[in-house]
Amino acid sequence: MAKILVVEDNNEINQMLVELLSESYHVVGAYSGTEGLLLFQQESPDLVLLDIMLPGKNGDQVLSEIRKASQVPVIMLTALGEKRLGSEYLLNGANDYITKPFDDDELFARVTVQLRHFRQDLKTDSLRYIKNIMVDMSNFEISRNEESVRLGKKEFEILTYLLEHPNQIFTKEQLYEIIWKENYLPGDNSLNAQLSNLRKKIAVLDSEEEYIETIWGIGVRLAGDKR
Repeated sequence: MAKILVVEDNNEINQMLVELLSESYHVVGAYSGTEGLLLFQQESPDLVLLDIMLPGKNGDQVLSEIRKASQVPVIMLTALGEKRLGSEYLLNGANDYITKPFDDDELFARVTVQLRHFRQDLKTDSLRYIKNIMVDMSNFEISRNEESVRLGKKEFEILTYLLEHPNQIFTKEQLYEIIWKENYLPGDNSLNAQLSNLRKKIAVLDSEEEYIETIWGIGVRLAGDKR
């Protein structure tokens, strides 16, 4: 369940928003900018409803502090006479604004849309591509079309490290010490076994292409284009 932080000093509006959104989301209410920032740090919300005129730190200061730490959606709550300020806040990092008094259904819809977009952006940010295969950085999976394969922890760490360092050749000693975070001992076959398992799992999805290239006498590297 997504978590929403409401920062609104008007007690009646704050409680109304909490009640309205609590049917679908976990909602936390704050009554000043200072309290809002404290709860933002403690609760790590997925979206913030932020009033412009607040005691303590005002909406501008709160938005600035949030943007230093996070890109979570922020919807500004503006009074009718502050509509011009709402547009300025969009330029300063807010995702949307709504003018008070607002329609409950409209506010709920705006919250839902912003959360949906944010989740889609997070999903997109977690995806990497190498040749014909997609790597989901969030769940240890590689996939092609509708077929997916779950990688083991070390297999995944090896693949993602190579993805982060395209074209760079690593000796097996270097790669072992990076992934296992301990000194390599001659004769240890752990890396070779993980590389073999990783290649086999990739081949399930695409047996025609080479994805991890062995440079004989030197080491291994990612083969081909990645993005």
